[in-house]
This record gives sequence, C-alpha cells and structure tokens, in this order.
Amino acid sequence: MTDMTTAMDQSHELISSARVEGTPVYSPQGDKLGTIHAVMIHKTTGQVAYAVLQFGGLFGIGSHVHPLPWDKITYDAGRHGYVADVTREQIEDAPSLDLDATDRIRESETPMYSYWDSKPYW
Repeated sequence: MTDMTTAMDQSHELISSARVEGTPVYSPQGDKLGTIHAVMIHKTTGQVAYAVLQFGGLFGIGSHVHPLPWDKITYDAGRHGYVADVTREQIEDAPSLDLDATDRIRESETPMYSYWDSKPYW
C-alpha cells in the first residue's frame, strides 16, 4: 500500500498536517524565521486557526514557540516553505501561547489576534 503522505502531488491544493509541521517559514527577503511546530485546527469546523512557529534553540531545546494567525502565512512553492510578512523582532515580541492550558486557550489567543491585527477564527 502507498503512504498517502508521500504519494501526494506537491502541486495539489491539500496537504497533510504532518507535512506542514517542520516546514520552514521565511520573511519576504528570504530570511528563515523558524519552522512550523504545530497547526491549530478548530475541532468542529476544520478551519486552520493559526500556526505555532518555533525558532531558536537546538533540537527543540531552548527554542521559543509563538502563534501566528494562518492568514499571515502564504505558501511559496519556489522556497518549499511558507512566507510571513513579519520580522523576527515582531515574532519575538508577540504574545506567547501556553498550548497545555487548553481550558484557557481562548483567553490566551485573544491577545495574539489583537497583536497581529488579525480576525479571530471564532
């Protein structure tokens, strides 16, 4: 049997979340801002809400994670990665998100959407 993840045509409009995680994110100038650590998907609507961007550290140790609304990211086939029109400084100054605080996730998402001047998924 063929593995669906590897059998997918790269030009296809759909992509497995497993392939998105670990994908690099670049600035428009080509500087690597980090990689996508996770994609947060609304359970009932299936809508992608935001990406959790990871940067710094070595092998995940000492790295930082910050959410970035999905509407701030576009895929660039030429770079085989995503592009976000933001700076490293903006990401570092952005509100962080405690992914383990699932009982208070909305409370911690609101400042993120406000910071990025982006419409929340809800």
